[in-house]
Amino acid sequence: MSRFILKRLIGSVFVLLTIVTLALWITRMAPSNPCLKERATNTCGCIAVNKLDRPVFPVYTSVPLEPVEACDAWEPASEVTLGPIHILTSGWGDTQYAHYMIPLLTSFDLGQSMKTDRGVGETLWAALPYTLQLGLQALFVALLIGVPAGLYAGLRQNTMADYSTMTLAMIGVSIPNFVLGPLLIMFFALDLGWFRPNGWDSWVDSVLPSITLGLYYAAYIARLTRGGMLEIIRKDFIRTARAKGLTEHAVVVAHAMRGAILPVVSYMGPAVAALLAGSVVVEEIFNLPGVGKLFVRAALNRDYNMVLGTVILYSTVLVFLNLLVDILYTVIDPRVSYD
Repeated sequence: MSRFILKRLIGSVFVLLTIVTLALWITRMAPSNPCLKERATNTCGCIAVNKLDRPVFPVYTSVPLEPVEACDAWEPASEVTLGPIHILTSGWGDTQYAHYMIPLLTSFDLGQSMKTDRGVGETLWAALPYTLQLGLQALFVALLIGVPAGLYAGLRQNTMADYSTMTLAMIGVSIPNFVLGPLLIMFFALDLGWFRPNGWDSWVDSVLPSITLGLYYAAYIARLTRGGMLEIIRKDFIRTARAKGLTEHAVVVAHAMRGAILPVVSYMGPAVAALLAGSVVVEEIFNLPGVGKLFVRAALNRDYNMVLGTVILYSTVLVFLNLLVDILYTVIDPRVSYD
């Protein structure tokens, strides 16, 4: 197991480096320039600090690099001529990629926001507790509803209870968050007045967002649990347990449930990461001060560093949770071994 974990950790580093590289390249290729927006008095300083007058990667072309728009103090990237070819940088160290990656790899520095001049890490750290609490509460809602519903339907296959439960699950999967959220706000906040429609001053304000985010995954978990129960309930060891005279409750709780939730455990890693990522829409609907809202605002403002910081955070969580799920799989099912 230790060798497996070590190999996965090493592989995770390369996965994260690939994600960061692609995300940096995609954001830098987006049109417009974040330093030109609401920064008329310090455009050139913003460009110089973030090295936006340099290519993302070393560029080899016969056409010299054009000056950055609206910056009189622009200094061109170092240029070496080799016949008809212009090398627009003297190497990797004079690129935007190196400017971002070197502090990240040496001191885990995510840089400063191009919009607020606050540290990206500081800003994400302040918003992360809201997103984590929302994600954990949504996961609790999903498991609280999904697992019992799936077990109930699986133990009553092809009955009206099974059909009605799976119909509700299908409806839950089909309704997107941006539809369910406003419906819950309209009914429980505006009509009944039980909750506030937006903001987060106490845990009560997180109830509607948690339900909005968790119901979709509750429906999915119910379907997975039902499938796992239908597969495990026909196994020989279940027949043996019943033949020994165990009650149906003991058979289900002590023997069948452990195997029935294996598909759910496999789904938990991506599901938790999806819950955190899916909170982007929910946080925007309910105006919550979480990471998702920061990501939306950063994308609209072309705040490259904040977008990259959010991508790194979500990617790290996803990779870590997938590793954790693989380890939990061996705990729940001793037949599974990675040695």
